[in-house]
Amino acid sequence: MANERLRINNEIRAVELRVIGFEGENLGVLSLDEALAAAKRAGVDLIEISPSANPPVAKIVDYGKFEYERSKKEKVAKAKVKVSETKEVQIKVGTGDNDMALKAKKAAEWLAEGHRVRAELFLKGRYKGMDEAFLKTRLEKFLTRIPYAYKVAEPVTRSPKGFAGVIERDLAAQAKREKEAQTKHENQ
Repeated sequence: MANERLRINNEIRAVELRVIGFEGENLGVLSLDEALAAAKRAGVDLIEISPSANPPVAKIVDYGKFEYERSKKEKVAKAKVKVSETKEVQIKVGTGDNDMALKAKKAAEWLAEGHRVRAELFLKGRYKGMDEAFLKTRLEKFLTRIPYAYKVAEPVTRSPKGFAGVIERDLAAQAKREKEAQTKHENQ
């Protein structure tokens, strides 16, 4: 409905309309001429708000005010939409424990924000020839360090640069984890 042009007054083509009055009351099914006359008496416009209904629904309202309210609702709806991205974290075979912990913490932050995380084990040079089982375990070991509940969206597979897997947050598991941590903390 964002860019849809509404028909007003003489642009309306329907012969009969279900009309909603200026105060929001239902005026019933009226002919187009009767509806236009009612809008003229009220000193405002007749707007076809639901052209696909049978008969189409029209409302007697000030067009400028109607458009303003509609644009306000659209802005609010647009502001509530959260864009989810796929963030990427890259580790190497020789990445140290501290660096892995930092990257795991960052991945957890992204998961908490609702993003997907693509974890990649980057291989170059002689590392490309290493045992695949070892390399997969290295990446999976990194994934287990992430302190946020997640589910595997795409399992660890070979990628052009090495091995990669995609994870996304698991809200139910995270809520359970937080509840367990809270009860453990209360029992101490």
